[in-house]
This record gives sequence, C-alpha cells and structure tokens, in this order.
Amino acid sequence: MKSVNGQEIIQLFESWSPKHLACMENDPIGLAIGTLNKPVNKVLVTLDVNDAVADEAIAQGCELIIAHHPPIFRRLANIRTDNPAGQLYEKLIKHDIAVYAAHTNLDVAEGGVNDLLADALLLENRSILEETYAEDVLKLTVFVPTADADVLREALAKAGAGRIGRYEACSYTSSGEGRFRALEGANPHVGSIGELHVEEEVKVEVVLPASIKNRVLKALLNAHPYEEPAYDIIRLEQQTNRMGLGRVGYLPKEMLLQDFAEFVKKQLDVPTVRVVGDLQSTVRKIALVGGDGNKYIYTAKRAGADVFLTGDMYFHTAQDAQAIGLQIVDPGHHVEKVMIAGVAKKMATLCETKKYRVEFVQSTIHTEPFLFV
Repeated sequence: MKSVNGQEIIQLFESWSPKHLACMENDPIGLAIGTLNKPVNKVLVTLDVNDAVADEAIAQGCELIIAHHPPIFRRLANIRTDNPAGQLYEKLIKHDIAVYAAHTNLDVAEGGVNDLLADALLLENRSILEETYAEDVLKLTVFVPTADADVLREALAKAGAGRIGRYEACSYTSSGEGRFRALEGANPHVGSIGELHVEEEVKVEVVLPASIKNRVLKALLNAHPYEEPAYDIIRLEQQTNRMGLGRVGYLPKEMLLQDFAEFVKKQLDVPTVRVVGDLQSTVRKIALVGGDGNKYIYTAKRAGADVFLTGDMYFHTAQDAQAIGLQIVDPGHHVEKVMIAGVAKKMATLCETKKYRVEFVQSTIHTEPFLFV
C-alpha cells in the first residue's frame, strides 16, 4: 500500500465528484481550511463541521475532514478567536486538520447525496429531476499506419474515448493511403529523408466528452508511432454526461401517503416528518431533493411526482404546493447525513483500487440542531 498526501486523496475524490458539477452560484466548495500538501493517514467524513466534530477529528487522529456543508459559507471579514466560529477555525489550524467541502457538486454527482437518499427509499427507474450539467461531445479523427491501429485504438479507449451510452471502445475505421516527405531534421517512423513516401494507413474516428480532451490527446501522442501524427477534432451538436439535481423514481409498490411518511421516518432515521396532502391518497412516483428544495416544487409537479420529498419547506411554498396538487414530505435538512457512510464507503473503494494507505472514519457526532418534542 502507498502512503498518500491530501492532494492525492482529493484528486481521487474530485474524479468522482468534480467541482464543475456545483450548481449554486459561488458555492464555497473545495479546500476551506488548512493545506492538502501533507501526508494523510485518516480522513473524517461528516455532514457538518462544528466544535464537537473538530474534537472528534482530533481524538481520531485525522489529518483531513471531508464535509458536505462548507464550514465557511459566507465570505469572512475577519477571523476573531473570541467568537465560536473563529475558535473553531483556530482549533483546526492548531491541530493541522484540513477541511475540504463538497456541497452541491456532491448533490449532483452519481452516487452522491441525492442518489444515496433514493437508495434509502428504494426508488426504482430513476431519472434526474432537473438537469444542471452536460458536456459537449467531440469527435477525434486520427490517421495511423494500419499495423499500429490496434495499439492506438486501445490507448484511446483506455483514456476514455469511444464511450457511447453503455458501450465502450467504440470507433470507426476506414482505409486509405497517407503521403508525406520527411525534411532534414525529421525522424520518420517510415520512409526516408527527402523522399515522398506512401503508407497504407487507416482513419480512426472516436467520440469523447470535451472534459477529457487533453487526456485523450496525451494518450494519442504517446501511442502513435509518428513524431507528427495527423489528427483533427470537431465539436458535435450533441451532449453527453447529463447530470443534475434531485432524483425522480418509483417505490417498489404503491402505498398510502400516511404509510410513505412512516417509511421515510424509518429509512432516513428521523423522528418526525412534515406532510402536505391527503394521508389516505395512494402514492408511488417520488421526486426528491436533499437539503432545501423549495424552488423545485413546480419541477417536481411537471415530472409527474405524487410526492416531493425535501427539507426546509417554507410555509408559503407548502401552500403553493398544496394549490397545484403536489404532496410534500419534509424530513428535514439533516437527512443529508446519508452522505457520511456513502462517501466513506466510496472513497475507501477508490483508494483501495489505487492501493492508497488511508482510513476513512465516519463521524458519529449528531449535528441536527433541532430537538423534536
């Protein structure tokens, strides 16, 4: 197993939940406190960072905290150590504990907060509630000697090119002749300096998302036998890797709204929920947004949801939902705690594949500020 630093761990995390997925303006994601340029043996995963969580990280010997809710949500005018927030930052810095926040990017990511909530509710046939991100598709065309085509195609596929839906290593190949004359100073793979050379070549075409263009080009240049390979890239009028906030899915079977509310309490481990709607109505299609999803009531209604599950429902928004015939189940904001186990498990798996020697600890601190009496 390999010892790692914080940068390597976060690079791996961002391969799963990249920053560009964040869908809130000026979302304060990324490194909030400390440095990642240090060895990390233990990482604490938590929903929130408060004084008790900081003490937990110290007791566990963690050098890094990965949190969902940013510990510094608004721009600071100062850091005063005579108030609770400043004392928290001071404690973390003195104990050399870095804090990294993944907020709405973790909501959107596949396997992130909203998928974890949908998993807990056993939702089937899922789709995105509102698309917030899509990548342009590029087409790469490259010319290569016939004898070297298989090696090049394999390198492009390993770099991520040629993935279409549930298929990978997709490419198209056509045959032809390549002509060139190597000039003085060149180091031709085939042909001679000063002579016009004709080579049996194939044209290989693959598609790729724009985000991996540099990685694919690097693979092309490393695998191609020519010192000056001929290739071109064009942008297509289509997109891929569509992702977004919230999920819509179906319960395994219909149930009464009353029973669904009890099911939510059990599955999401909350003592109570707020409900808008007819408790005796039958529901099956569920839309959900972790955290505060007030502005998505009309999106959920257009999606045909029987119930919209989200937290922090405002009084007048609940009235609006009632008026359009959308039923609401509000389990609170704190249900996003599902990310603690989910992120710890995902990161442990990713690090194991890389043979990184690092432990992910799940926070046991209850950060729900409300008491239910």
